Amino acid sequence: MPAPFLIESGSDDYSFPDVNLALREPDGLLAIGGDLSQERILSAYRSGIFPWYSEGQPLLWWSPDPRPVLFPEKLKISRSLRKTINRNPFKITLNEAFESVINACSSVRREGQDGTWITDSMIHSYSNLHQSGYAHSVEAWQDNKLVGGLYGIAIGEVFFGESMFSLVTDASKVAFVYFIEHLTQKGFRLIDCQVYTSHLESLGAEQIPRKRFIRLLDDLCTKAAHDPF
Repeated sequence: MPAPFLIESGSDDYSFPDVNLALREPDGLLAIGGDLSQERILSAYRSGIFPWYSEGQPLLWWSPDPRPVLFPEKLKISRSLRKTINRNPFKITLNEAFESVINACSSVRREGQDGTWITDSMIHSYSNLHQSGYAHSVEAWQDNKLVGGLYGIAIGEVFFGESMFSLVTDASKVAFVYFIEHLTQKGFRLIDCQVYTSHLESLGAEQIPRKRFIRLLDDLCTKAAHDPF
């Protein structure tokens, strides 16, 4: 069986191997090593690759096939979720508590993810990306307490969702719906969901072939950068 590619840590070559060389098992593993510099992370996203590893593991880079995505115009809002939104139980804010959101995502258990992959190094790197204007957060508040939210990276007309958390029923879903509607108004055309979950499918996410996903990135990531906020 082919082995994943090795990336030299500290190298100033931020390119990645062709994603078509990613291993089908397990789940599109492409490369090992490298670092979490801003240049390498942004190069990865533009190439359809993302980092995902646990504390104590080497840095792992993935490009699964098929790829779960959400086209904003296909957002699904169930009747029960719409009722929740109409009750207006949460205050939704944008970019007001990025570090609180990413720290909560690292510790709150979610379907299909145990949270351990958001390591201290990841938190540090994505906080730097937030300061540089690439990484963004959405927050759901109830009684002045942060009860849900999500974060990710915006490049061109694509938002690459990283993770979400919820401490109160539907908090992350309401934040997600508000954010997708906001991104639609701002001209974003694709949301990368990275890892499939039934939670995301219920909101309209679908799986598309990686080749189609890469073609979309080649087009949409080269568009003039949008400010999501």
